[in-house]
Amino acid sequence: MAEGPIQAGLPRIDRDFARNLDWNLLKVFMEIVRAGGIGAAARSLNKQQPSISAALKRLEDQLGARLFERSTGGIRITQAGKALQVVCEEVFDNVRMAQHQVAQATKRVSGEVRIQLISSIICPEFDEAIASFKRRHPAIAMELRVSAWRGVLEALARGEVEVGIGYEGGAGPELIYEPMFVETQQLFCARSHPLYGRKMTRLEGLEREGFVLTGADEAEPVTRLRSRHGLGQERAGQAEDVHEALRLITLGVGIGFLPVGAAALAVDAGKLWPLLPDELQPSYDIYLISRADPSRDTATQLFLDEIRRRLRAQAS
Repeated sequence: MAEGPIQAGLPRIDRDFARNLDWNLLKVFMEIVRAGGIGAAARSLNKQQPSISAALKRLEDQLGARLFERSTGGIRITQAGKALQVVCEEVFDNVRMAQHQVAQATKRVSGEVRIQLISSIICPEFDEAIASFKRRHPAIAMELRVSAWRGVLEALARGEVEVGIGYEGGAGPELIYEPMFVETQQLFCARSHPLYGRKMTRLEGLEREGFVLTGADEAEPVTRLRSRHGLGQERAGQAEDVHEALRLITLGVGIGFLPVGAAALAVDAGKLWPLLPDELQPSYDIYLISRADPSRDTATQLFLDEIRRRLRAQAS
């Protein structure tokens, strides 16, 4: 085993490092990182603090680098420690996936994938992931639950679902946000509206127009744009679901903001008119949101793998 005092300069490369390494040392290291200190890690692992310190010293000796700087105020992770943390997170993620991959290989996967999402998600990669996943795993049921975006975060926080699709937000448990696509909204009016056929280069003239609002489902960039220009003070209608807001706007109840993709068919049919030039349209990211929980069921994990592969391929 390659041990000894830490030398200045570059660490010596041990070709038998993986074979000789006590992998429990990596678990101790990651617990120190997570807990923020050696004493806290010892309490978490139900160990004595000297044994945790000794384990860390062994790991540093084997790596030939200091992983933490010690001081009277505690410890601070070094650049070498940060590099090891990245490696460990990847290794542990792969280990967590072992049971899911074995279940997939032996065709023993069943269960249900529950996804909470905001209304009117138009994303080819999402649709293709569902179709491909269902072909490969016919015994797994898919459930899509539609709610306002805060409802997505609340469902994730309560553990009702493991996967969500919506806007970025800080509520709920520790969450992983992965960009899916950029959604753009446009301000629309119906064919019967006096503004039909016009482009509004200034929004100040729309303060007295009756608006159809989407309430809690409204994206924050749209809310900020409305507030900045005093739009929506005259509420002509409201619908929490994009499709129902589309219905009200198409029927001439009022003008309102809708995702461009959701309104495309009505625009093509001449039922709706886009009032804003491109440079005034608000846009924002839509995210795939998952709980940072390694204990999720196999069906959900396999679906996350499927959609993530497609999103990475689309981004590359």
